[in-house]
Amino acid sequence: MPSRSDSPEGFLYSAASAGIRYMDRNDVALIFSVRDATVAGVFTRNRVKAAPVLVDMKRIRRGTGRAIFVNSGNANACTGEKGMQDAERICRTVAEGLSVSPQEVYIASTGVIGERLPMDRVIPAVKRLIEGLGSASVQDVAEAIMTTDRFPKVFSKIIDTGRVSGTLTGICKGAGMIHPQMATMLCFLLTDLAVEKRTLRRALRDAVSETFNLTTVDGDTSTNDTVLIMANGNRGDALIQEGTRPYSAFREGLIEVCDTLARMIARDGEGATKLILVEVKGASSRKEAERVAFALAHSPLVKTALYGGDPNWGRIMAAVGRASLKVAPDLVEVRINGVPLVKRGVGTGREEEVSRIISGSETVHLQIHLHSGKSGVRVYTCDLTEEYIRINARYRT
Repeated sequence: MPSRSDSPEGFLYSAASAGIRYMDRNDVALIFSVRDATVAGVFTRNRVKAAPVLVDMKRIRRGTGRAIFVNSGNANACTGEKGMQDAERICRTVAEGLSVSPQEVYIASTGVIGERLPMDRVIPAVKRLIEGLGSASVQDVAEAIMTTDRFPKVFSKIIDTGRVSGTLTGICKGAGMIHPQMATMLCFLLTDLAVEKRTLRRALRDAVSETFNLTTVDGDTSTNDTVLIMANGNRGDALIQEGTRPYSAFREGLIEVCDTLARMIARDGEGATKLILVEVKGASSRKEAERVAFALAHSPLVKTALYGGDPNWGRIMAAVGRASLKVAPDLVEVRINGVPLVKRGVGTGREEEVSRIISGSETVHLQIHLHSGKSGVRVYTCDLTEEYIRINARYRT
């Protein structure tokens, strides 16, 4: 029996192989709460939504649930009515095996778009998941849902509300097709604390806004982006309500867990060698700061320069000017890992020093000060390499 030191109380896990796309590893997983849980979710803003997203968006209105089924290798997106029927059939099979209502079962998928799930292999695998419930760990679940990820992404935190201590664990996957505008590819947050429904929704929206919504790898928003949080109250304390001290502790902990996972996603960007933190200060508004930050985080010219260890500040200044209508070029400052590269819109002549720093670092902190206001923002991204092209050129082969 695997260790569950990183798991909140009252959750069971299983993982299995359905041979959907990966023949030598687990590719389906099941998360089950032993008691009724409060559930909240945030989903992709892409108008093209996968079948599991559409199913979950209906379920989430109830604000309760017991189980999450997830598969990798196939997105079940752009599969029409048949794809919806497949997703509903999986939920019914899980529900029957666990003796719960299908409305209490959520589903998530990730992988190739435009192909139906091989139901002749998935349904038997679902039954094996139910039989093996409790035999796996959160790490096993994280490994089963990977696609092009290089490592599983799990992070846990103990949250002390002042009345009781509970555990919050996050499991996520994502490395490419990352520009969430809501969440990430897939993320499941589990806690044994008790949280009121509207309070849970509010806390999740706030956490997503400050973390996953400020993370990008390539500027592509997936059809399947899903974040689900389950709070089963297994610790037995009173419901956490918005506006209380326990809520502040819970919200802070949730943001920390999501922020850590967001960094993992950016660091694991397809083909990436560097995590890039783009920090914009001194903007006239939060909106302007985000425009500038994302212009830099999405720029192939900036991202390839940083990959090559080239502190090409001209590309940085050009991206800033393209993004902001209010920027005063002669006020802009640029720093990389603390070293001034541009002051008052002019180079400092320290490119060689910065080049050495970039070349030897796995994390690059790109800081822009616009000196036009008091607003700022931080965005996570990564460099752009030849490997990104190779991965995506052969993704379906």
